[in-house]
Amino acid sequence: MTPEAQHELLTRGTEEVLPEGELLRRLRERARESRPLRVKQGFDPTAPDIHLGHTVGLRKLRQFQDLGHQVVLIVGDTTALVGDPSGLTKTRPRLTAAEIESNSTTYLDQFYRVLERNPKPPRLPVEVHRNGDWFGRMGFAEVLELTSQYTVARMLERDDFAKRMAAQQPISLHELLYPLLVGHDSVEIRADVELGATEQKFNLLVGRVLQELHHQPPQIIMTLPVLVGLDGTQRMSKSLGNYIGVTDAPADMYGKVMSLPDRVMDAYWKLVTDATPEELAEIERALADTARNPMEIKQQLAARIVRMYHGDEASARAARDFDAQFRRRDVPEDLAVHELPAGEIGIKDLLVATGLAASGSAAWRAVDQGAVSIDGTRITDRRYVQRVSGPLVLRLGRRMVRVEPKRKT
Repeated sequence: MTPEAQHELLTRGTEEVLPEGELLRRLRERARESRPLRVKQGFDPTAPDIHLGHTVGLRKLRQFQDLGHQVVLIVGDTTALVGDPSGLTKTRPRLTAAEIESNSTTYLDQFYRVLERNPKPPRLPVEVHRNGDWFGRMGFAEVLELTSQYTVARMLERDDFAKRMAAQQPISLHELLYPLLVGHDSVEIRADVELGATEQKFNLLVGRVLQELHHQPPQIIMTLPVLVGLDGTQRMSKSLGNYIGVTDAPADMYGKVMSLPDRVMDAYWKLVTDATPEELAEIERALADTARNPMEIKQQLAARIVRMYHGDEASARAARDFDAQFRRRDVPEDLAVHELPAGEIGIKDLLVATGLAASGSAAWRAVDQGAVSIDGTRITDRRYVQRVSGPLVLRLGRRMVRVEPKRKT
């Protein structure tokens, strides 16, 4: 593949690639030299398992690997001790060394659910490093030397630090070390490119500064979108409980995807599936088509994700089991039918319009209590909007109605 074609593929779906034009220049340079780029991403083992949010970066790394570049993974056993302050409004609770070691062992295997463990040429095996390998060798004088390479003023330009300063919220000294540690990882492995979520941009830029001080070509930084979790609002996180783990059982994975708000389906298709650009264009058209039931598209999404991590057979079984357990369970054939205008309607108005809720406040209480479901999928988001384009079963507690779009006369 030409450097230009590689550039088009690798930049697809990214938020920023900085400096502008540098990735294409370096791809052309490495093609002339027959030398791969060294592409880095770090993962702090703050929980035992990785989730679909982590795979956004891993899937981009897989593209680099498939093109013959050298993927370098950093398991941040030292940076996890410090704790990443990105996006936080308060100090993160610190993990113990034993907790981090336990988490690290599971990460190593799970990386290869996306990356290729034993690739054939021209693909290269993944390099995996623990940053404790070099930080553990540092003496106090070397730590002081590292801290002298960046100023407090520049560190406090970081958005989350600046907000906490303005709000008079505490910032621990160890938190100021985190960007320096991440940046020094790039020096140690001589990274050409580093990937990270949008909130990691500051850390990635620090890496460029430290590399220049060590007379290395500063790395190109690529920021990627943040995947929202099951609530459709906050980033996917195990600590928030809104995650889909890559090791989740097929039935659990399928059910979690089916619980996603409709409005995030497009992002999930783009960020965590192996859908081709042509498939994504078709999905986008289907989501915009008011005649299509979005539940069908969500079923396709759930089946696709389960297939990617568990195979075709497990995916088909999960779909059948979900349909049998949730969509058809205790649904009488003679349900009362409410015809509503085709189009979108908020969950509160839907409950009131069908008579399941006597008022808007009663509808909100039912949603908050987890008593509302549509075709077996529980609705817990007050902002949920349902597209009325085909038959659906609306349930509040034990009461159910069938909703259908009004027939055109």
